[in-house]
Amino acid sequence: MFQNVKYYPGDPILSLMDEYKQDARTSKVNLGVGVYYDDNGHVPVLECIKTVESQLVEENQPHDYLPMDGLPAYRQACQKLLLGKNHEAITSGRVATIASLGGSGALRVGAEFIHQWFPQAKAYVSNPTWGNHISIFEGAGIEVHKYPYYDPKTIGIKFTELKQFLTQLDVGSIILLHPCCHNPTGVDPSHEQWDQLLDIIKNKQLIPFMDIAYQGFGEDLETDTYAIRKAVEIGLCVYISNSFSKNMSLYGERVGGLSIVCPTSEEARLVQSQLKFTVRRLYSSPPAYGGHVVSRVLSNTKSYEHWQQEVYIMRDRIRKMRSRLYEVLQTKIPDRDFSYFIKQRGMFSFTGLDPQQVARLKSEYGVYMVENGRMCMAGLNSSNIEYVANAMAEVLK
Repeated sequence: MFQNVKYYPGDPILSLMDEYKQDARTSKVNLGVGVYYDDNGHVPVLECIKTVESQLVEENQPHDYLPMDGLPAYRQACQKLLLGKNHEAITSGRVATIASLGGSGALRVGAEFIHQWFPQAKAYVSNPTWGNHISIFEGAGIEVHKYPYYDPKTIGIKFTELKQFLTQLDVGSIILLHPCCHNPTGVDPSHEQWDQLLDIIKNKQLIPFMDIAYQGFGEDLETDTYAIRKAVEIGLCVYISNSFSKNMSLYGERVGGLSIVCPTSEEARLVQSQLKFTVRRLYSSPPAYGGHVVSRVLSNTKSYEHWQQEVYIMRDRIRKMRSRLYEVLQTKIPDRDFSYFIKQRGMFSFTGLDPQQVARLKSEYGVYMVENGRMCMAGLNSSNIEYVANAMAEVLK
C-alpha cells in the first residue's frame, strides 16, 4: 500500500548537521543550525529558567492537560511582551492569543485559520526566507509566492523594488514579515522603511503576518517589536507568531504563541474560538511544562528582569563575534567592505559566500554553513573565531 509514497530527503540544514557530526576533524565548526551556543560551544540553560524549574519541582504539581489555547497567564504574558504592558488592544480585549507548539506551530495554526476563512488569499514571503515558512503555508493549502527583499549586490534590501511589488498585490494578500533579525539574511528595514512598508500594506488592504522568533537579539526586547506595534498603531489587523526557543533557550520544549489583533473585542472572541477549534483538530492542547516555565518567568518582575539581562548577554556575545569577524576579514582583504557583518542583526548572516566557496570551507577547513552562504553567528566563539575568519579569507581571495 506504500509503494507510491515519495521519499523525503530531509531538511537541508538538518542534513548538513548530520554530515557535520560524522566529520572526524577536531577543528570542525558548526555554523549551520539556528541554535544559540555560548562561548564554550554549549546550548545554555538560563539561570532564570533554572530558578523556575526548581520551583516547579518543589511544588510537585500534577501533569494535567492545559486548556486548548494554553495557560491564561502565558497568553497574557505573550501579549504584553509583543505589544507593551498596557496597550489599548490588550486592555480592550482585541487580541486573540493561543499558546502553540513553538513558532512553527503558531505559523501553522495561523495558516490553517487563514485557509479556512480566507480561502482565496495568497501568501507572500521574502526572497529569501526561512525555508519552512513556505512548507508550512503550502501544507495548509495556501498558495505561496515571494516578494523581492535581499540584494546581493548591496548586501541590503531591494527597498524600491519591494515597495513597488506590494502596491501591485491583490486586496487581502498575506505578507509574511520578519519584525527583527531577518532569517536568513540578518538584514532588517530601518524604522523609517517599516513606516513606509506598513503604510502601503494599509492602503492596499494587505494582511501582515509578523513572525518574530528572535526578540531581544536585535536591539532590545522593546525596540525589536517596532514593526508590530507600529502596525497596530496605524489600525492594521495583524497576525503575530512568536517563539521562546532562542531567547529562553527552550528549543525542545516547543513554546510559542499566535496572537491576532482584531478590530473589536467581539471579533477577537470569535477568532479565539476558531483558533481553539483548529488546535483541537491538530494536537488538542499545547505543551504544559514549557508553558508553565515561560509563564512564570514573564509574570514575575524579578524573573523577567533576570531573563532580560540574560537575553542581552546572548545578544552582546553575538555582536562581539560579528565585530571580530569583521576586523579579521577587513585586515586580510582590505580592498573589500565587510561592514555588513556589523550592520546585520541577530543570529544569522548572509556572508556573501557563493556555493563553491561554502563547499571549500566544508571540505578544506571543516567549517559548515548553509549552501546559500547563511551562517549562524552564534556558532562562533573565542576559540574558533580566528580559525573561521582566516578560512573565510582564504576562500574569498
